[in-house]
Amino acid sequence: MNETNNQIIQLESEIADTMTALKKMESFYGNLKDTLSDNNDPRNAITLSEIFVNYYTCLETIFFRISTFFENNLPKDRWHAELLLKMKLSINGIRQAVISDQTYHILDEFRRFRHFKRYYFQFLYDWDKLDFLQKKFEQLLDSIHEEFGLFLNFFVSVKNSSVI
Repeated sequence: MNETNNQIIQLESEIADTMTALKKMESFYGNLKDTLSDNNDPRNAITLSEIFVNYYTCLETIFFRISTFFENNLPKDRWHAELLLKMKLSINGIRQAVISDQTYHILDEFRRFRHFKRYYFQFLYDWDKLDFLQKKFEQLLDSIHEEFGLFLNFFVSVKNSSVI
């Protein structure tokens, strides 16, 4: 087995580990979802926001590994936005898109929310925004595993080809 195939196998394993972590967060969310509807309790807002931020950060970490494997060129300023944008691109002769345009737009909401949350130190969250993000999160749960599955199938097709 050549070095590139070894690197592909390693990246596949990293993606699988990430998917396992995502499923654990999804399960945690699913178990708490019905108890988080009290908009007067700041603990619910904090819990929801942490779930959203951690979920996005987990995805961004694997996106960074994918980008490093295939492209390895992100600008120092705005690299978070650029990284997410690259994941919806199919790069001819290099790799297929990791996520769809629809998933990109959903994840961009979470990327911006994470940036906001890093600098927000109050306990008065905007529940309209959290309700919106909760709807987007549930849409994301329908698509992200399928899209990563398609991306992993791409690896199967290129392991012994000259695409990489």
